[in-house]
Amino acid sequence: MRESRCPKRTFQTGKAVEPNLVQFKKGVLELCVLALLARTDSYGYDIASRLSDAIDMGEGTIYPLMRRMQKDGLVSTYFVESPSGPPRKYYALTETGQRNLEAQKTAWVSFTQAVSAILGAPDAPDAKPAADSKKTPETTGHSPLTVQKTLRNIQP
Repeated sequence: MRESRCPKRTFQTGKAVEPNLVQFKKGVLELCVLALLARTDSYGYDIASRLSDAIDMGEGTIYPLMRRMQKDGLVSTYFVESPSGPPRKYYALTETGQRNLEAQKTAWVSFTQAVSAILGAPDAPDAKPAADSKKTPETTGHSPLTVQKTLRNIQP
């Protein structure tokens, strides 16, 4: 008997699922920061705290992201005197950041709807089509899929 070269993965809670969750969070981190800054300017620790509360994302991940976002022109910074220490560096969304937020939101909604439809979520737009509805390229926005299969005569 031949052994499989791929190790068996167990999908117990907290094992194989955990790396996926970390990647999901990293993937939406910039979008979440942009969304928070669209509401109000904020300083790094406040952004980190709100993200920690909402999606359990650590503080150490935020500061490198904020530096990159500033370098990319998505956010600008300014300092505000703090009553309890040195001045705080506040981040504000730039026009470029606002445009980027809108583009990311559109992409996020489209992506999550597609994933939900694939997973069969009941609230997904394409999860359960009505019995009397016909899906056509015009109604779905997708071109029809044609599969061609070549049959070969295989000699024993």
